Amino acid sequence: MANSGKVVVVTGASTGFGRLSAETLARGGYRVFATMREIRGRNANIAHEIESLAGHEALALHALEIDVTDEESIARAIDEVMARYGRIDILINNAGYGIVDLAETVTPAQAQRLFDTNFFGALRMSRAVLPAMKHQRSGLLLHVSSGAGRLVVPGLGLYAASKFALEALAEAYRYELAPIGIDSVVIEPGAYRTPIMMKLESGEDSAREAGYGAAAEIPDIMRAYLTKAEADPQEVADSVLKIIETPPGQRQLRYRVSSNDSGVSGINALTDEVQTRVLEAFGLTEITRFKEQ
Repeated sequence: MANSGKVVVVTGASTGFGRLSAETLARGGYRVFATMREIRGRNANIAHEIESLAGHEALALHALEIDVTDEESIARAIDEVMARYGRIDILINNAGYGIVDLAETVTPAQAQRLFDTNFFGALRMSRAVLPAMKHQRSGLLLHVSSGAGRLVVPGLGLYAASKFALEALAEAYRYELAPIGIDSVVIEPGAYRTPIMMKLESGEDSAREAGYGAAAEIPDIMRAYLTKAEADPQEVADSVLKIIETPPGQRQLRYRVSSNDSGVSGINALTDEVQTRVLEAFGLTEITRFKEQ
């Protein structure tokens, strides 16, 4: 089998893209850790479902506790993965959630919690697996972003900010890790029918809506649009599998997956051209080129 039993860690795998990606990859012969919080608490039934599926279909699929906001939780989990298989080939940074509201209504503390999961969670996880990948001289960091990581829609300002930050980190990894044979790529889904759409937070300081006039309607308009999404999220899981099975060094930096592109692919193409010129200007073209070890 082409994947040779590669080891995959997926964050935020209790539902949605994470759950579907974990199951899809396990069925493809990968050894997958579907990670989530509270596998002995509120997610106990989900963890049991995953383990039951693994037994029923003879899959190398494991439910594992990880809270991406807790470095000790991450360290324990990565130690367990390494103890079981001795390597980590792929990290899928999928854990995240959304806020839909006027930017002013989102308190600094609320924004910090959002970034703690959507951005710092990916940073913590990447740092946790990179020592193993550097030792192997191979690996893939796959970051689940969003179209909102490339363009801004009113009502999604803080969510977009967290994904813009994630995209910047992923691109920096792309250049810095390529010379040692480690890939960093981004997948940018559009609106899909997943449980996260039913759990979108509102700003905690609703009094700040005063004075906005018609613009105060923006969050309701956006929330209605997002919660009516009908696209099948399995498309994203299938794209994840396709990206992973693309040979190292041949993967794109960014993959847009959506029935409504909204110009994101055009933004990606333009920034690819600009980044090429930037690397040339700094004399970094050769040193940031992917080199399979």
